[in-house]
Amino acid sequence: MVDNKKSKTIWVFHHYATPPTMNGFTRPYNFAINMKDENYKTIIFAASYLHFSDVNLIRNKTPYIVQEHSNIPFVFINTPSSAKNTLARVKNMWAYYMNLFSVTKTYSKKEGKPDLIYASSPHPLALIAGIKIAKKYNVPCVCEVRDLWPEAIFAFGKTKESSVLGKLLIAGEHWIYKKADALIFLKEGDTDYLKERKWTLEQGGDIDLKKCYYINNGVDINAFNKQIKNEILEDEDLLADKFNVVYTGAIRPINNVGNILDAAKLLKDHTDIQFLIYGDGNQLESLRQRVIDEGLNNVKMKGYVEKKYIPYVLSKSSVNILNYSQTKYNWSRGNSSNKLFEYMASGKPIISTVKMGYCLLEKYKCGISLEKDTPHDLAKAIIQIYELPRDKYNEMGENAKNGAKDFDYKVLTKKMLDVIGSLIS
Repeated sequence: MVDNKKSKTIWVFHHYATPPTMNGFTRPYNFAINMKDENYKTIIFAASYLHFSDVNLIRNKTPYIVQEHSNIPFVFINTPSSAKNTLARVKNMWAYYMNLFSVTKTYSKKEGKPDLIYASSPHPLALIAGIKIAKKYNVPCVCEVRDLWPEAIFAFGKTKESSVLGKLLIAGEHWIYKKADALIFLKEGDTDYLKERKWTLEQGGDIDLKKCYYINNGVDINAFNKQIKNEILEDEDLLADKFNVVYTGAIRPINNVGNILDAAKLLKDHTDIQFLIYGDGNQLESLRQRVIDEGLNNVKMKGYVEKKYIPYVLSKSSVNILNYSQTKYNWSRGNSSNKLFEYMASGKPIISTVKMGYCLLEKYKCGISLEKDTPHDLAKAIIQIYELPRDKYNEMGENAKNGAKDFDYKVLTKKMLDVIGSLIS
């Protein structure tokens, strides 16, 4: 029975948070659902413009709207579209940051103040707002770091670490890590970064590693299995008697999906192997044209599908591809993509075109990681899975499914509650 006297209120600041019925990041929702049973009330403050579906939930000057999904309140803050260009995206982030202060002030007058603020990147402005607003209410602030954003910016070549902007970004990052009452990193190796910077107390710095935690992304296994049964995508290719090489996700330069087409080209003579690619992005049309121009009859570019159909799609795969560029990201710290855990939950072998640090495919013996992301190596790995004896193939799939249990949101929520419980009681 819930004891209302002990109920705690958590405010979550996450620019791209959405309920499962919208396209966005559902991690805050997944935690909120499970924490509700532990007497925590979570209010999620997100942007009204949904970046991944180009929809704005507010079309006038209303500062914010509140929507409840499974009794989880979402406060959508009025933000402009970010679709046009990089400048529009910066304006969108800035509007979210600035409006958080006024919206939370208004909201607290109606609903009361929080017991803790949980601020999540990817962009650091949400973390800065979290620290400042938490100070105003005299409550702890937990900062969640999805990506080491200055490092990712440097890796993309947007600016150099030695530039004035680069130094400012690092200084800002350091300030956030110092001020946060607790830090949650989504990749196991992210705290290595603090050591490389020599920011830890042991190295004479000012960041205590005891306030740093690692909680991956994950998957709601119960919901995933229900969607396999109830959310069936009408797609005859999925039911064809073929070995299905499946990729789901964004089709952008970092995902290097052209590499899959190159591998498919090498395997054209294997008429019982087909490549099914689901997702959208700024390279979709050019890759569709490549399929036509190069006569890749073994490749089907499916385009965008609703997230609810992904579990069913993966349940019909033979092998799932984690396809990334080896050079456009620092993979040494691990991987926390939602896709990885959905792939594992599907119970099918996985091929990663990147050999990552803290590799979960190796840990759970559920797939192959490539030393080089060449089409030849990818094609070779696909054939390796294709030719596995049935018992070995099934064993690899079972390993994936069992490994996913460690990343079920019920398990991750217990870790989260340990962190929050250490700050408020």
